[in-house]
Amino acid sequence: MFSGDSIAGLGSTPAVDWTISDRPVDYPFALELMHRRAAGIRDNRSRELVWLLEHPPLYTGGTSAKDSDLVDASTFPIYRTGRGGQFTYHGPGQRVVYVMLDLRARDLDIRSFVTRLERWVIGALAEFNVTGETRRDRVGVWIKRASKDGPVEEKIAAIGLRVSRGVSTHGVSLNIDPDLSHYRGIVPCGIREYGVTSLADLGLPVTPYDADIALRKNFERTFGLAQRTEWSIVEAENERLSRLPSL
Repeated sequence: MFSGDSIAGLGSTPAVDWTISDRPVDYPFALELMHRRAAGIRDNRSRELVWLLEHPPLYTGGTSAKDSDLVDASTFPIYRTGRGGQFTYHGPGQRVVYVMLDLRARDLDIRSFVTRLERWVIGALAEFNVTGETRRDRVGVWIKRASKDGPVEEKIAAIGLRVSRGVSTHGVSLNIDPDLSHYRGIVPCGIREYGVTSLADLGLPVTPYDADIALRKNFERTFGLAQRTEWSIVEAENERLSRLPSL
């Protein structure tokens, strides 16, 4: 799901900063840093950034979220956010990837960008011999597998975006080994007919480290080079930017 401006443009695309947080990151802090970094990218003060992290258990609702899809509002914190889409869950065992790219410089409109994000995740899943698929009427990456009641389709990766003045925020969440029961408090992405799955649910003992390697390898195949930056650098930038007026 996505929200934002239609954009197009030309330009060079130097290596993207690639940052991994090694401890859970509070959602409000992540949003603040993400939006400030995006503002820096728009103004040519900051490099593009892909930020891999994990959140404590929580629900987020996009611009299309319906109150009727919030089944249990008492279990986890709920954040209404400016990304496109409906309700989703974030928590331990899930790799959240915030993607702050200048789509103008990459000559990408939103639809093409979503297609590339899906291709990126599908490539990463293929590293574990998992076949990810897309659907025209359902954004995200889906797994088709057999069950006792016949073939089923379940979502393994969600996409929720906002594009403002040509720069993307929010991004992708990939289920590695989350507690899938936590999804019961919402109707994930507003889709009642299909469930959710994870690499662990598929019987694959994939670690976050393994997933991060697969994600970076296939990001570079899809979007271009990425260079690793340490969390301390990003944290220092947030401290510097925190002195600027709030957005």
